[in-house]
Amino acid sequence: MNAVHCPCGSGRSVEACCGRFISGEPAPDAESLMRSRYCAFVLGQEDYLQATWHPDTRPADLGLDATPAPQWLGLKIQSHTPLDDNHARVEFIARYKLNGRAFKLHETSRFERVDGRWLYVDGKIHE
Repeated sequence: MNAVHCPCGSGRSVEACCGRFISGEPAPDAESLMRSRYCAFVLGQEDYLQATWHPDTRPADLGLDATPAPQWLGLKIQSHTPLDDNHARVEFIARYKLNGRAFKLHETSRFERVDGRWLYVDGKIHE
């Protein structure tokens, strides 16, 4: 990881922001995990994405090696809703470009804390 701004949009360096979670520090809440997972998509950190995906819903392959790869443009957290100590929802919009066309992914994701670590469970895509 280098000292460039974190892709999650926090304005901090990768090391001071999502890089520490990608390097193994547990995310303190679901929003931090969501931001770090976006950062991992941008940086191609498939191991981290797999490790932070709930085992009951984790796919065998994420397809990060697909070509052409999307160019991630930005993340906006719409809301972070803790449901209880171990469950939360995060609504976000991630913008990207693919084959010269701009797209957005608008999703409400479910997260669960298992053994002290937040994991992505699944998400509902908004049209």
